[in-house]
Amino acid sequence: MIDLGDLGFDEGAHLLVKRALAAGPVTVRGSSPTLVIDLPAWCRAHGHAIERTGDGFAITRGPDRWRDARRADGPGHWGLAARGALVESGAPDLDLPIAIWADEAPRLYAQAAAAQWDPATAIPWDAQVTHPDEVEDAIVQIMTYLIENETAALLVPVRFLGRLRPQLRETMQLLAIQAADEARHIEVFTHRARLRRTELGLSTASGQASLATLFDEPDFAIASMLLAVLGEGTFLSLLWFVRDHAPDDCTREVARLAAQDEARHVAFGLAHIGHELAADPSLRGRLAAAIERRHAALANTAGLNEEVFDALLLLAAGGWDPASLRRGHAAVVDLVRTMDDGRRLRLVRLGFTPDEAAHLSSLHTRNFM
Repeated sequence: MIDLGDLGFDEGAHLLVKRALAAGPVTVRGSSPTLVIDLPAWCRAHGHAIERTGDGFAITRGPDRWRDARRADGPGHWGLAARGALVESGAPDLDLPIAIWADEAPRLYAQAAAAQWDPATAIPWDAQVTHPDEVEDAIVQIMTYLIENETAALLVPVRFLGRLRPQLRETMQLLAIQAADEARHIEVFTHRARLRRTELGLSTASGQASLATLFDEPDFAIASMLLAVLGEGTFLSLLWFVRDHAPDDCTREVARLAAQDEARHVAFGLAHIGHELAADPSLRGRLAAAIERRHAALANTAGLNEEVFDALLLLAAGGWDPASLRRGHAAVVDLVRTMDDGRRLRLVRLGFTPDEAAHLSSLHTRNFM
């Protein structure tokens, strides 16, 4: 028996009744004037049997409302319920069918959350600039190219994020923070391009065509191969190149911090595809077919923006004398070779033979991303 005294149901009396019922049948009495209305109504709402006695109410617990509940950690779809929660029968089953996972996801998310940086304070925007105007124009062109590539790198994972099972919370969090990374990169590349100029550089049709093919893949593993393993992996080499040849501290830090983030994106792409391949080795053939399909779709495009190539050459040269230009050209040629070496290593890591990796790497878009 419990005595509620003058505590009303609108003041928390139901918690005492609920607690008592957990141990078995209970008799309830109290002096609140609304008890005779509120207690029976509460019992009906919760399926409990209630009977009036001489000085109170006898209550017997009804069927457990969680009897048919299912825990949200199996292969089904559980709406927005947290992983491990009990999902009450009748809850809406939202269309969130995509399962994306890698065992590295929790670690990579923790690393990403700890490594966030503020563009306003992390980059020396007021660093001294002593390089020639033509080199500054080259930087603006490179930044323009980086902006459109990072825009694609933001939009592609977001397409899948909106249909991802939220019970895979580490993946959801990692893709969300990856989108935030790309948004920050777009911000800093734009800021750097406009630091000493009012207009951006050229965006070519072939560059747009190359990026557009990234939106055609409905499978995350294939999209991740094209974007993260090949595209962003190649992009990493480009950012390191800009860092190493930057003529000022501001440009150097912009490239370094962006590369720091992109390395995590590539790591997750590799980890996810590795996870998928362990469960389905036949995926490797579909990945190769997707690379060949993209190559065929871009066969008639011009490849890398000539303005970008020349800008990279001039950035590495740092000046217009023949010796510097020859050195800059050699550096860009070495960059392309480094990009190819990196793609081969990542493909071999995913189980392709060295010959297969060399072939597939050679098919990657000449537009880098």
